[in-house]
Amino acid sequence: MGTLPHAFSLFALILLLTSGTGADQSTKTQAIFKGSARIGAIVDTSSRIGKEEIVAMEVAKEDFYGFGNLTFLLINDSQKDTIHAALEAKDLIDTRQVQAIIGPQTWEEVSLVAEIARETQVPILSFADTAPEWAPERWPSLLQASPDKRAQMKAIAAIVQSWNWHQVIVIYEDTDSSARGVIPHLHDALREVNSEVSQFVAFSPFASSDSISKELENIKSKQYCRVFVVHLSFKLAVRLFEMAKNMEMMKKDYVWITTDPFTSLVHSINASVISSMKGILGVRSYYPKMGQHFENFNQRFRTRFSRKYPREEKKEPGIYAVQAYYAMRTIALGLNKTGSKRGGKELLENILDADFHGLSGKVKFKNQNVAAAEIFEIVNVIGTGYNELGYWSNGLGFSENIHENSSYNTSMIGLGQVYWPGGPRYTPRGWTALTSAKRLRIGVPSISGYEEYVKVESDDRLGTNFSGFSIEVFKATAASMPSFPLYEFQYFNGSYDKLVEQIHLKNFDAVVGDVEIVSSRYQYAEFTNPYTETGLVLIVPARSSSKAWSFVKPFTTTMWVLISVITVYNGFVVWWIEREHCDELQGSIPNQIGIMIWLSFNTLFSLNGPKLHSNLSRMSGVVWLFVALIITQTYTANLTSMLTVQRLEPIIPSVEELLNSNAMVGYCTGSYMERYLAEVLKFKSQNLKHFRSAENYFEGFKDKNISAAFLGTPYAKIFLAKYCNSFIQIGPTYKIGGFGFAFPRGSPLLASVNEALLKISENGTLQELEKTWISPQKCPEMPSDSSSLGPSGFRVLFFITGGTTTIAFVIYVCRPNLLRLKNMWGIISAVLKRWLSSRRQVTSRRVANVEIPPKAFPEAPVSLA
Repeated sequence: MGTLPHAFSLFALILLLTSGTGADQSTKTQAIFKGSARIGAIVDTSSRIGKEEIVAMEVAKEDFYGFGNLTFLLINDSQKDTIHAALEAKDLIDTRQVQAIIGPQTWEEVSLVAEIARETQVPILSFADTAPEWAPERWPSLLQASPDKRAQMKAIAAIVQSWNWHQVIVIYEDTDSSARGVIPHLHDALREVNSEVSQFVAFSPFASSDSISKELENIKSKQYCRVFVVHLSFKLAVRLFEMAKNMEMMKKDYVWITTDPFTSLVHSINASVISSMKGILGVRSYYPKMGQHFENFNQRFRTRFSRKYPREEKKEPGIYAVQAYYAMRTIALGLNKTGSKRGGKELLENILDADFHGLSGKVKFKNQNVAAAEIFEIVNVIGTGYNELGYWSNGLGFSENIHENSSYNTSMIGLGQVYWPGGPRYTPRGWTALTSAKRLRIGVPSISGYEEYVKVESDDRLGTNFSGFSIEVFKATAASMPSFPLYEFQYFNGSYDKLVEQIHLKNFDAVVGDVEIVSSRYQYAEFTNPYTETGLVLIVPARSSSKAWSFVKPFTTTMWVLISVITVYNGFVVWWIEREHCDELQGSIPNQIGIMIWLSFNTLFSLNGPKLHSNLSRMSGVVWLFVALIITQTYTANLTSMLTVQRLEPIIPSVEELLNSNAMVGYCTGSYMERYLAEVLKFKSQNLKHFRSAENYFEGFKDKNISAAFLGTPYAKIFLAKYCNSFIQIGPTYKIGGFGFAFPRGSPLLASVNEALLKISENGTLQELEKTWISPQKCPEMPSDSSSLGPSGFRVLFFITGGTTTIAFVIYVCRPNLLRLKNMWGIISAVLKRWLSSRRQVTSRRVANVEIPPKAFPEAPVSLA
């Protein structure tokens, strides 16, 4: 074939493996084959991948077949046309009669080669990134020799999640394998971690430098997202990064994450080229670089690679070399079973039965595919080299090493310091301000029922003015951020649901105003944290509380009962003690009961009561008068307070009574409110009426059109501040909503805005704005039982008076028995004294008998009388 100008060279390698009978052939080779075998390989030797594959297959040939002949068939393809690959595959099968074919690298070439081999069933061991699920059924002889790497998309999503980035831009090569096989998996993986793809950028494999430059400039000027996922072939990726560096897109706040096609070759990049890629974070296939087998392979590969490609600075093998090596071994084992001259279906079955461990993992085919890659290595380009940060395992997460005792984490932050494009000490935000004059379009409701929150005024001379609490909070939030895109407010005529939907329709970049955070709106946008109180409250008309029974309200019912019991008890004890000393306390039972009750309350309210004769009743009465004085003074003070302060009470006391009354109920702006009242609180739809402003509510109450109204907590504050003497809040606060700012789903600004909102809340800015724009006036709270005093504050006094009265009563009841005990004790004491006296006399006589004759002391009779 003639020599033509070409973008690359495509080689079909015919590995003529013959055993022969020469003396130079090894015993090992003779033991494997008794004939000859031919294996075809289609590789691109102009690429680093092709060079590694050729050397790896030559090393494999040495391992299994001795030093046989290796013949190259050169084919030049100026258009890099996949048709040429198919034609050469046909020549390999029909003319060269190869038993198997290794390669090609792209799915477009693989599919055509597989179609050529469909009838002969020559095994095709493909190195394409991925293959469609239907491929094995269409081409039974097509085997996927490289592990499916779609799991790496989950690893990339885990990296994005680790740094809390919510939007990414995907740059990929416009091929069928990428568009149909890889990119959808990346999109789904990002959605699972609550991130979105803000833009897909496709480059042709033959993209010119000018087209790449224009796309990058377009991204830089129109997209504030700065997190890029790059899924390009090696040569195209290198050109992309060189242009990105020249356009100052490899600096602070930029993030570049690369996939396996580029990252698995990062070990081969020259120092002069890799210096333009500082800070790139990459995911690549993992294989253990340890053990005797790897050391032997690595040494032989480097030696042969240096000899074959002396201009290449980097000599070490990568994952593509390992895959090519084991593809050759798999075919060799299959040929060993069938015999060197037999191929086709029998060889295919033997290859499918392969089951052994290689450097890159287990080599075993299932559904014509080797086991999918489950472990990926995370690398970081630094200076003129790269750093291996750690690993990501499917289903386990990130780890610093791979062994049985490895500890795993869902975040890669613990793997170590990452060198970002902006430097190692600064974690990128993932977004920057736009370089073009384009501003963020901020949608604002044109009509709000509460001008304190949003007010839009149009003037022919000055233009449109936007003011209000919500507007000022957004301005303060944006001003507190280190960098925020330029923006402009634009009013919108329509419902709040339609306003939020405009974000999804790309008509607005954000929405600011008194917009409630509602779950149904999340299909169109995402919300910041609420910057107002959240909840829904019930407002009803109020009236002054009734004073007819005000005299009983200073004390609770329990307190009144306890006072009555203690009073009657004290009166009973005093009556019982004094009834023997006073004839007035005698008489019939009804008369004595009446006197006892009169005595009880007379003692309580008068110091000039009847004269008491017993010290016990006096003791009980004095203590009770002391307690009664404290109780009466407390009662007087609390009653005075209640009669002085105006109290309001609701006309409708509870939500339950409102439901039972079948009355009309108003609700504030938002269709979600009607659904909530009907579906959750069970109000009838025909009993609900919509109002837009505080004035509308007041007119509705005034005209008796509604009996109550449900308002969001922010609206309720304003309404009660205006009409605090006429309305009151009752019932619980239902936890829903709150006002928030809306942004596109996955917006990279969302996390930064939430952080800024927290800052202005902590430094008092939010509170100052609320005081400025929302009236600080508060309505008096509803009267409740908390104004009445209970027995807890008087517990000790009740214990003292009750205890004193009980002691007096016990002493009085037990006094006769005590007197009898006193008399008996007197007799016993006298007897003991007489006995002790006689004993002393006897003792004295015995002592005297020693010195004086007994006759000197005449005996006298003893009498106890």
